[in-house]
Amino acid sequence: MEHVDAIVIGMGPGGETVASRLLDAGRRVAVAERELIGGECAYYACIPSKVLLRAPEARQEAVGAAGVDTPGLDWPALRDQRDRMIRHLDDSAQVRGYRDREALVLRGRARVIGRDPWRVSAGGTEVSADHLVVATGSEAVRPPVAGLEDLGPDLIWTNREATTLAAPPGRALLIGGGAVGIELGHFLNRMGTEVTLVQRGPRLLDREDPRLCELIGARFARDGVDVRVGTTVDSVARDGSGVLSTLDDGRSVRTDVVVLASGRRPSADALGLAELGVELDRGALPVDESCQAAPGLWGVGDVTGRAMFTHVAKYQGRIVADNVLGLGRTADYTAVPRVVFSDPEIAAVGLTAERARARGIDVVTAEVDVPETTARPWTYSTGPEGRLGLVADRAGGVLVGAWAFGPLVSEWIHTAALAIHARVPVALLSDSIPQFPTFNEAYLIALEQLGI
Repeated sequence: MEHVDAIVIGMGPGGETVASRLLDAGRRVAVAERELIGGECAYYACIPSKVLLRAPEARQEAVGAAGVDTPGLDWPALRDQRDRMIRHLDDSAQVRGYRDREALVLRGRARVIGRDPWRVSAGGTEVSADHLVVATGSEAVRPPVAGLEDLGPDLIWTNREATTLAAPPGRALLIGGGAVGIELGHFLNRMGTEVTLVQRGPRLLDREDPRLCELIGARFARDGVDVRVGTTVDSVARDGSGVLSTLDDGRSVRTDVVVLASGRRPSADALGLAELGVELDRGALPVDESCQAAPGLWGVGDVTGRAMFTHVAKYQGRIVADNVLGLGRTADYTAVPRVVFSDPEIAAVGLTAERARARGIDVVTAEVDVPETTARPWTYSTGPEGRLGLVADRAGGVLVGAWAFGPLVSEWIHTAALAIHARVPVALLSDSIPQFPTFNEAYLIALEQLGI
């Protein structure tokens, strides 16, 4: 049995970050992947979805730009670009790249078969290591809907079928009003699909500030998306070539497909860790502030159940690599940006006002209409829209949260993210000099409104 410095199970963005950093540091690394090196994000989530969203977004930008004819949408060209970006679901170049760097690449489902040292079996090969990094990600939640298991992936889509679709369907029912549901609903609607979105909770994005929920709800209403909140799907059944979905209010919806966008669950429970005395929590591998679950056992990404985003997986990957190399580092999740790539974009960071008050913080808030207070929106579009909200700790004089709705907020939310992470005083932020004209200028207006 070959012994290496570290074994990484799961080669999504988090696993790749750990493996690459350890290889760069001269460590002997084995990587195990049962599907595609690059993970869910690269092939079925972040990358294909953002490619697909860009074309309708650019078309809408052209509608609002003076002196530009409205372009058409070319689905075959968009599909081809999507396929190029997901490498035609082929990771052979990535496999060669890791082997060229002298990593031991194991293909197949991995199982942990021992500890002290950690021992892993994958693809008929057994390897031992001082360190084991679990980065097996998450899987789509299948809600408890009668008849769901009777229908195949031609009718019941997860994010995988939705982002690798051959053509937009005529009608689609989306279950779930979080980020995935909003992005996929937005894309399908802009591509001409008749979209119904069902959300169990009282509003879309119900973990974010209610104002953001109102704003995206209003946008969907204008775009013709049928949003039904406080509603669940009781059952689904084949209806000719499509699906008949019965809702809990007795109404029914006929569509070509049903898209499951009701969240994801960590997937560590098939590795054999529990049999070795490692406690799991509903599929998650609990980790401490160093991303460690047990001596020599580390968790990275969605499998930890902590802030399940690609950027957090990569951050945790950096934390783990540094700790394996003996540098000693802990994770801080205070200011993790949360972005929905709709049009306009949605972004938030830190605490909502409600959560801040629940923590006993003396909260003060501000909200500004970005086009009413700054020039950049008017140079960007003839019919601009945008809002920025801030949440501050009055006593501490610092920001604890922010949210934004408008063009490119995925980029300029990072001003707030850095301020929250570093606890930059509001007084210092107010003394900054943002470039004119930019969306970032809206922060000055909002900071003044805080009055602290």
